[in-house]
Amino acid sequence: MATLKKKYAEAKKVGGGYHAQVLLPRSELIAAGKATRTAVPRESHAEWSPSAKRRDPVDVLEESNRERLAELVPIRYGRMLRSAFTFLRGSAGLMAYDLSNTPTSGIRVQACGDCHLLNFGLFATPERNLIFDINDFDETLPAPWEWDVKRLAASFAVAARDDNLSDKDAEACAIECVRAYRERMRMYSKMSPLEVWYHRLDVQTLIDMAPGAEAKKRREAFAEKARSRVGEYLAPKIVESVEGHRRLVDQPPVLFHMTETNQVKVIHDALEAYRLSLPDERRCLFDNYRLADIAVKVVGIGSVGTRCLVGLFFSADDHPLLLQFKEACPSVLEPYAGKSLYDNHGQRVVIGQRLMQSSSDIFLGWTHGQRGFHYFGRQLRDMKFSLPLVGLSAEMLKRYAEVCGWTLAHAHAKSSWAAASLISGYLGKSTVFDEAIGKFALAYAAQTLLDHTLLVAAVNHGRVEALIEEDL
Repeated sequence: MATLKKKYAEAKKVGGGYHAQVLLPRSELIAAGKATRTAVPRESHAEWSPSAKRRDPVDVLEESNRERLAELVPIRYGRMLRSAFTFLRGSAGLMAYDLSNTPTSGIRVQACGDCHLLNFGLFATPERNLIFDINDFDETLPAPWEWDVKRLAASFAVAARDDNLSDKDAEACAIECVRAYRERMRMYSKMSPLEVWYHRLDVQTLIDMAPGAEAKKRREAFAEKARSRVGEYLAPKIVESVEGHRRLVDQPPVLFHMTETNQVKVIHDALEAYRLSLPDERRCLFDNYRLADIAVKVVGIGSVGTRCLVGLFFSADDHPLLLQFKEACPSVLEPYAGKSLYDNHGQRVVIGQRLMQSSSDIFLGWTHGQRGFHYFGRQLRDMKFSLPLVGLSAEMLKRYAEVCGWTLAHAHAKSSWAAASLISGYLGKSTVFDEAIGKFALAYAAQTLLDHTLLVAAVNHGRVEALIEEDL
């Protein structure tokens, strides 16, 4: 064991995984992971009890608004008010703060950073195949793998309780998610690094996994809906012609044009920087399009208030292309996991996404604005579809938890094959860790409900302003 520890100490942590000066075989990594249980028992992950010094949740949210567009912050709060689950979605920074005070094994991966169940879904590969994977990487950063697992499991517990399922069902969903993560991580640890990199969860596999005819029909319907969600079909719905010029239709407060003047050169320079971030062959493809219009778009919950733009492009024969450029701020994990290797946070997002996703958008790239803001770009919609949560039974939510747990295991294993073996060794074959996270998820769901109540009170007492939209 002393020799093993010495070899393990020689491994240099780089990016999301381990670039070893001395490559360690799976057997030694499994043993090293198992040995970690002594210092950090798997049962210890069940613990969640906020310290007396825990920061006021509303203060944490307010702090995260400092660099956001002030006029959009009330929309963020309005969306967070809807339920405990929407509060969880909008408070990744608060949970990162809480997770930093929980036990970790010391094994790091490329973490998603905002790993909740609605940041998973269907989307198209460059080959036009429909796959299921993580689809949001705004907060990605090398960090402890447990943080993603705990946030994902907690999101299932919170969603279950929001849908009036019992605490027993909520805990069972969290446990199922972690069981799938643990078992699939062991499977990936037995594959070669190339096999892990090539692996993907396609929609046909999900359909074939359906437990019955009704579930199969439902999954086929989801797939068809996803296939219809492409930019070329969306464009006619949000584009109008004004004095011979095509432009995006204003839909305030969620889609509107900028009021600043003299933006032409700024936008041109930012687009050129984005263009240069693309691989050469994608750059050639991008050069077939020209910008026709650009507007601000309010997206999601946690992202509301950050700068997000939609670019409308056309080819010479009027074929549309819609690109989304989202502001990339420092990851919410950074205060606790360390700074990114990349100076441009758009590049941080892009590299993290390419590391974790089984396949990424062909127009995924990064740029920067004149005022120092960082952005990453991708297609606005390319068969992107997330599971509707309303009305799910406990069994349906458990099945979805299994798929998400499996997907997260692949994302972590793809970012670092060595970490996959270390994690698998730590987790083992028993349900000890699964059950611990089930308890954590229930406890954190209760914490989320309490924090949501505090936000409601802050709005009611005028401490913060919220704008309730009629329809998201």
